[in-house]
Amino acid sequence: MVKIPGEGATGVAVSALHAQQARMRVIAENIANQASTGRTPGADPYRRQVPVFAPALTKDGAEGVAMIEAKPDPKAFPLLYEPGNPAANAQGYVKGSNVSGMIEALDMKAAQRAYSANLNMLENLDAMEKRTLDILKP
Repeated sequence: MVKIPGEGATGVAVSALHAQQARMRVIAENIANQASTGRTPGADPYRRQVPVFAPALTKDGAEGVAMIEAKPDPKAFPLLYEPGNPAANAQGYVKGSNVSGMIEALDMKAAQRAYSANLNMLENLDAMEKRTLDILKP
């Protein structure tokens, strides 16, 4: 199990922020490579990467989350008709990347919302601590 810095609810929220940030980097890489093709006839182009998350423990044993790796998506490559492409086979087809821009855009939006929700949690924790200190003041 992965160890993460921080304690309690703060550590859990921070771990989620780091995990979503890593997820967004993987999505950005997928988007950047979505138009790639194989370089030679029959060669594979860029294969979409899928982030993998696992539980992670904070210093005090609270359970957060961490992105542990990015696995290749096993989905088949589409064949694109590009007879002028140097990587085209005898029939004029070339393998295209298995990245879908629409899926990546939706994944990015979900990652941004999850990041924002965890950021709001940190802000609320901070506000609660300040209110508690205000109550304790004479």
